[in-house]
Amino acid sequence: MLSPLDFLNDLMNPDLWFLPKALIVAAMSSIICGVVGNFVVLRGMAFIGDAVSHAVFPGLAIAFVFSSNLVVGGAIAGVTTAILVAVFSQNRRIKEDSIIGVIFVAAFALGIVVISLAPGYAGSLQSFLFGSITGIPNSDIAVVGITGFVILMVMFLLNKELVSVSLDRDMAKASGLPVFALDLVLYVMVSLAVVISVQTIGNILVLALLVAPAATARLVTDRLGVMMVLSPFIGALSALIGMYLSWSFDSPTGGTIVLVATAIFLIVWFFSPKQGLIGKAIARLTSKSSGKAVAEQA
Repeated sequence: MLSPLDFLNDLMNPDLWFLPKALIVAAMSSIICGVVGNFVVLRGMAFIGDAVSHAVFPGLAIAFVFSSNLVVGGAIAGVTTAILVAVFSQNRRIKEDSIIGVIFVAAFALGIVVISLAPGYAGSLQSFLFGSITGIPNSDIAVVGITGFVILMVMFLLNKELVSVSLDRDMAKASGLPVFALDLVLYVMVSLAVVISVQTIGNILVLALLVAPAATARLVTDRLGVMMVLSPFIGALSALIGMYLSWSFDSPTGGTIVLVATAIFLIVWFFSPKQGLIGKAIARLTSKSSGKAVAEQA
């Protein structure tokens, strides 16, 4: 296994420029998904994250066929789908998850048809589905950075309103908040976060980057402010460890990052002092021992 010092030396090697570039993009994607993922977890909208990750596929495919920027193509497709979901979801006769299911399956199918028309169909499809982080062009670092900055600024400026809608939708509506507009903003932010992360871990695995760090942070704290800081940190840590292990063992980068994020979630789920299974068991035993000691003294 490669030592951490050797990994650091490889990061500094000019001949391996793709390695630090991949780490930068992976870290930025993980931080952004960590922030946006808080609202995905709070609102129980993991299915929407999954839908958007599939919905950006036709945009990526069309951009690939016409040799255009993949991030821009995916963003157009994702934002368009987000708007359609937000609009159709206002009709309460059909539940939101049903609408999402119809739209994202159709979008994904369209993407498969489009990409099948391009030369090198099989290899392109694999890179879209599972990521190709070492093949990211230099220009995409700036695109991911600028897009990520916009996402973080919007989430910061509308944080109070988005939290209100996420915690109690009816109360937010009664308070006069523009619930539909806030839904639309959140769907668009999820779409953009997914698009800039697709090249990192691929279409199939991107949902994990949205949900796992935020879910882990939710196990650790009940305070939303702490959760907002902790989840992007967990995401960035997963990206760093995942890149290191991937480089050491020559394993797929996206899959390794997701496995690390999942491992961190499982560790916290078992050992968290308040919410972990083992932590709760220890607390119960301690409580029983304390109660028994008090009873004996009495």
